[in-house]
Amino acid sequence: MERKQFELGDVVQMKKQHPCGSNEMEIIRMGMDIRIKCVGCKHSVLIPRAKFEKNMKKVLRSKAAEDGLAEA
Repeated sequence: MERKQFELGDVVQMKKQHPCGSNEMEIIRMGMDIRIKCVGCKHSVLIPRAKFEKNMKKVLRSKAAEDGLAEA
């Protein structure tokens, strides 16, 4: 099975939505645990990497792609 690719600053879609109603989360810290921040209400949560990888659906906006567009 292929590992999901994500980086610091990416906005990802999670399987379950946050209680505020948004299911978009921004990755703001990476390591053994990953801190994500809700795009809707700005609440942040620290979760283990394994749980994050299991619950992440897809990357919606990549930080690297945005940086590439800004430099051009």
